Amino acid sequence: MDSLNSILLNKNFDEPPEITAIKRYIERHFKAEVNIKVAPHAIVITTGSAALAGTLRMYLRDLQAAAGTEKKLILRVG
Repeated sequence: MDSLNSILLNKNFDEPPEITAIKRYIERHFKAEVNIKVAPHAIVITTGSAALAGTLRMYLRDLQAAAGTEKKLILRVG
C-alpha cells in the first residue's frame, strides 16, 4: 500500500482530470507513456510510435469513457 506522501508526490495538481484518466488507462493497459494536450473541442494524444497510435485507435471509445468526455480524441505520432 502506498503512503499518503508517495501518492501526493506523484500527483500533478495542474493536470485536468481527463489527462490523468487517459494517461492512467494507457499506462495500465499498454505500459507506455504519452503526451496529452487539451484543446477546447479536442484532446490530442501524442505517442512515440506509430504502432502504439494504431493500437490506441481501436480503443478510442474506451479512452473517451475512461476520461468521461465527449471531446474528439486525436492521435499523433511524434
